[in-house]
This record gives sequence, C-alpha cells and structure tokens, in this order.
Amino acid sequence: MSVRNPSRLLDLAGKHLLKDDALAFSALEDLPTELFPPLFMEAFHGRHIETLKVMVQAWPFVCLPLGGLIDMPHMGPLQAVLEALDGFLAQKVRSRRCKLRVLDLRNTGQNFWSMWSGASSYECSSSRMAPVTEQSSMAKQHLAPLKIFIDLCLKKRTLDNFLTYLLRWVEQRKASVHLCCKKLKISAMPMDNIVKVLSMVQLDCIQEVQVNWIWHLSILATFASLLGKMSNLQRLYLSPIHLSCLLISWLQSPSVVILEPKKIKTVWFLPRCLKTPLDNLSITNCWLTESDLTHLSQSPNISQLKSLDLSGVTMTEFNPELLHVLLEKVAATLQELDLDVCGITDSQLEAFLPALSRCSQLRYFSLCENFLSMAAMEKLLRHTTVLPCLTQERYPAPQESYRSQGVLPEARLAQLRAQLLEILRDLGRPRIIWISPSPCLHCSENICYHLEPIIYSCTAPA
Repeated sequence: MSVRNPSRLLDLAGKHLLKDDALAFSALEDLPTELFPPLFMEAFHGRHIETLKVMVQAWPFVCLPLGGLIDMPHMGPLQAVLEALDGFLAQKVRSRRCKLRVLDLRNTGQNFWSMWSGASSYECSSSRMAPVTEQSSMAKQHLAPLKIFIDLCLKKRTLDNFLTYLLRWVEQRKASVHLCCKKLKISAMPMDNIVKVLSMVQLDCIQEVQVNWIWHLSILATFASLLGKMSNLQRLYLSPIHLSCLLISWLQSPSVVILEPKKIKTVWFLPRCLKTPLDNLSITNCWLTESDLTHLSQSPNISQLKSLDLSGVTMTEFNPELLHVLLEKVAATLQELDLDVCGITDSQLEAFLPALSRCSQLRYFSLCENFLSMAAMEKLLRHTTVLPCLTQERYPAPQESYRSQGVLPEARLAQLRAQLLEILRDLGRPRIIWISPSPCLHCSENICYHLEPIIYSCTAPA
C-alpha cells in the first residue's frame, strides 16, 4: 500500500465484500446506499457476475446509468444485468431496497459514478439519481414498465450482436419493458431493418432524428409513416436526399424541422397535418417554388414560429408578397430570421418591410449576400429601428459600393460605414450592425464575423 496514497476505507470494504459472494449477498440489504455505486463499479469491471445480478435487484436508485461505465455495452456485463432484470420483473415481492425504474444505456451518467466513488465533487441534482425513501408510491412504481434508454445509431446494413440481443430481450417482455430512444441517427441501414428496430421502440419518446442517407420517395414514404407516430419529435435532419419531390405531410408534431439537402430539385413542404405548432423551421440551400412558400405561409401551425432560416433558398422569381404574407403570419413570435443568399432585391425587400417592422420579438436578422442598393438599406434601417428586441443585425454591402469586378475597396468600405453610422445617428437609437462584403476575399465565406461592427450608442460627444 502506498503511504502517500493509501486506499480509502470505502474501497477496502468493497474489495473485501467482493472476495466472498455469499458475504456480499447477505450484506446488500443493510449496505449503506453510498457503498452501492463504488461496489457496483468494482463488480462490473471485475466481472463478478453473480454479485452484479444481486446488486441490480437491490439497486436503491431510480436509475442505473450503465452506459456511463462503458463506451458501448459489452455482451457479458449487459447480459448479466438483463438476466438480473428478468428476476427483478418476475418478483412478486421485491427487495425492500430496490427502486430501479430506469436502465440507461446511453453514454451518460459519468458524473453519477464519479460523485459516488469520490473521484469528483460534482453534486448530482437529478432526482432520478437520488435514492427514493418514500414508500407510499411503491405500488405504483411496481406497476409501471421498466424504461430502458438508448441512443440508436443505425449505420450498418445488419444489426450488431448487442442490438440484436437487446431487441430480442425487449420483444419478449413488451408488457413490462419500454425501450426509449431520444436520439435516432440513420446512415446506411436498409428500411426493413429500420422498421424492425423501431417496432421495438416507444416512438413517442424520440425527440431528434438525423438521416444521412439517400432515400427515394417510396422509401421515404415508409419512414414518414413512422415519423407520424413520433409525437414528441423536436428536430428532424434530412441530408442528403436525391428526390424529385420531398413530402413531409406525414409529420405529426415536430417543433424543429431542418432540411439541408444538397441535391434536391424541389421541396414540397406541407405542414398542414401537424398537431402542434412549429417552433423552429430551417429549409436551406434548396430550390423552393411559389407553391411551396404559399403552402408554408398558409399553414396554421407556423403561427408560433420562433426561428425561420431560409438561407440559400433563391427567391429571385418569387412574388414579393409571399414573404410578406409569411412574416405577417409569424410576426407576433418570430425571434430569429435568416435570409442570407436568397437573391433578394430592392423591390422584394420593400414588399416585406412593413411585415418585418411588425416582428416585435425579433432579436436576430441576417440578410447577407443579397442585392440591395444604398437607398434600400436606408429604408431597411428605418423600418427595423422600431423593433425593441433586435440586437444582432447582419446586412450586405450596398451594390453601389462595389467596383465593376465585384471588388469592394477598403476606402469605399470605410466610406460606407461612415454613411451608415450617420443614418443610425439620425435615427437616434442605440444600435450595432454588421456589414458584409460578398463573399469574403480571404476565405470565400460570409465575413460579417470578420469585420468590426458599426456601433451607435447615442452618447453625446464630450
């Protein structure tokens, strides 16, 4: 034993118990709660399978964050835990200590283990990690299904051994076990296997879906029927998708929809079937038609939209009134608006400026890499000066500022900044705006973030 780093009494007690399984079994009913996590870790890493099983059946916490011990569940320890759960689920009279209702196989819970092992001073505030002492709700706890949480990443054509074993185990215990997944990521798995996996999952638990695979319309239609059952979906990411038409009319209640396809010819977005309003909508780098935008602006479920990102959606051929109608619909709630690289011209800007000036909750507005004149910029600044919450404004340099080759000289940029500062001073409201040449001469990207902002603080000169 090292004199400088002696073993703690708690560690020594745990190692002593694990030397004798019978002693460990008999001691569990009276074992102090704080000894359970470090003893479980010792048993888990030391492959004391029988001790593990008994500890699971006497676990004094609501949640067992098993994924926090390992990067990916191994078959040995996982099988031991599931076998213990079989005994747990079959017991008519359970251990008086057992409060287990959640098995978490996600890569979380490290703070829980480090706190109880003494490796960290982190204080666990989650109620599901705390021991349950009240007995009045025990009957209800025993009747509720056991929840198993897992993040699914379906990136292989076939199911791996771990997922195959877990799904078979859950399938045989559907009445008493709920498999819950909050994050679902799909890369290459065939749809038949995807359907098989999701048939075992509580679809209303899924909050985030990411698909990085090329699907044709018939395959998407199959998946869309599953999406329609994900009643708590918050984020949907589809990219890339090579389709002639993308139908999202099956979606039931996402609060965030993100479409970032790079090869889409057209997008038909019909959120009329949504049961709850959208909070955030991002459709970027796509070609939308007037019909798409019309359907979107007519949907009753965008009336509470907080964030709208249409960057990279070319609006050159659109009726200018369409964006006006859309902004009118969301004016009461919209907080973020991104219209970068949309091909917006003076006439289109002027068409939606009245609606923009009524977006009273708007905090962020970006209009970089569009084609506006200095006169249009001044109108824009005057219309947006009435917005009380607007604190981040990013605009393109006016077209008159560029030379014929599309170059914006430094001297001309400085003159432009002085002109805009004079307009802000005339409007008389404290303001910070960024002006971006298009594109950045150094990195070929939007450079609002590279330049110093134009700041008017209303401070009188000394």
